[in-house]
Amino acid sequence: MLEMLPETMMAVGFDAPGGPEVLRSEVLPLPVPGPGEVLVKVAFAGVNRPDVAQRQGLYPPPAGASPIPGLEIAGTVVALGADVAHELLGTQVCALVAGGGYAEYCTANAGHCLPVPEGLSLAEAAALPETLFTVWHNVFERGWARKGETILVHGGTSGIGTMAIALGRLFGLSVIVTCGGAEKCARALELGAAHVIDYKRQDFVAEVARITGGKGVDLVLDMVSGDYVPRNLRCLAEQGRHVTIAVQGGATTELNMAVVMSRRYTLTGSTLRPRSAEFKALLAQEIAVNAWPFVEDGTLRPVMDQTFPLAEAAAAHARMEAGEHVGKIVLQVTP
Repeated sequence: MLEMLPETMMAVGFDAPGGPEVLRSEVLPLPVPGPGEVLVKVAFAGVNRPDVAQRQGLYPPPAGASPIPGLEIAGTVVALGADVAHELLGTQVCALVAGGGYAEYCTANAGHCLPVPEGLSLAEAAALPETLFTVWHNVFERGWARKGETILVHGGTSGIGTMAIALGRLFGLSVIVTCGGAEKCARALELGAAHVIDYKRQDFVAEVARITGGKGVDLVLDMVSGDYVPRNLRCLAEQGRHVTIAVQGGATTELNMAVVMSRRYTLTGSTLRPRSAEFKALLAQEIAVNAWPFVEDGTLRPVMDQTFPLAEAAAAHARMEAGEHVGKIVLQVTP
């Protein structure tokens, strides 16, 4: 132990689903790390779309996970569960968690933690795990993206979108993004997108055809689903891959499967939160080898939008739902 730990902590939760106003502060018992886990004194916690969906009653936590929202944290390891290397005690880490991030203390699987290198603030560290794990797995592992390919990403100024731009730039992908409005389009270009499409005034299918000379893109990273899916398929080159990671536009759609067959498309998707601890640990190892060196040398940083105190989590959710943010919103939990 590095310090005398309190018996209770402040956290933010909700009693019943609803709008941002249902979020409220509460005092809860300090969580106890189990085997293979660490207890982190949380400095910052990331805010993500799944947190909003959970608050709305649309995305319940998986069995055994904390009901407190929050899927990514950064802070200091202050206690260890069984079978955890003693060297982790006292270190600064960021971690992907299945819940519990909106709190002063949070348990995390030791295998899901990454070290916070010098030069990376804890606010930035808290903004990395959810988007980095999600984009890495879905673009490079499920989507098989390779250097020289072109990818279409919807929501180019979101946390996911800005991470996809950053990783695409580092790994030799040409990233086309859709954004809403001229200001967001300009910001996406500044961040390194190869091309931007203003979906509010342009048909993204026609624009992709124009940009690619009729060839289409190799991969679509889709957060909308619904009626976007058949339009996305019209953007794909032969043998293209379509990866769905959210269903903000609806969970169902109608497809012409003859087109899928004739053009040899691959349709896949994933949700990260309910995956096994073993899977997430392997994914963390992949990221530690392939992407974390760019974090360590300063070339990979999250795009930061705004920081809110933990007690103002409702305001953070309202900003996310308004759709005006560019990059990541984080909560400052402890000084």
